[in-house]
Amino acid sequence: MLKRVNWLKDSAMKEAVSGFETLEVWRQARVFRNMVIVLCRQLPQEEKYRLIDQVKRASRSVTANIAEGYGRFHYLDNIRFCRDARGSLNETLDHLTVALDENYITPESLQAMRFQFEKVLRLLNGYIAYLKTQKTNSQ
Repeated sequence: MLKRVNWLKDSAMKEAVSGFETLEVWRQARVFRNMVIVLCRQLPQEEKYRLIDQVKRASRSVTANIAEGYGRFHYLDNIRFCRDARGSLNETLDHLTVALDENYITPESLQAMRFQFEKVLRLLNGYIAYLKTQKTNSQ
């Protein structure tokens, strides 16, 4: 019988994993995305195919665009996808303000989300600046 190994929990394998998952911006965007998922569980069922779907898609797009840009191995492509991620991040915040306006969430919930939003936005802007510098230095 083969022994199953959970490679994410295996410390030797964790060290071998490199890529977009090592980016702090992706990690913090993942935290934000997971916060959105938890918040969506509190929204009314009637919003399942409207607001819930929109906010989940937007938050998933943030991490997906960071990952896709990382995989392009070209600075300009990576920057473009990071800009798309930034757009999706802002779209997510807009959907969260809709949830507040509809009295689905409290101002305190939105503030907690905004705190993580701002953290991701700072990291994303910093990553874009870093990529621009790397592009300039590689020419």
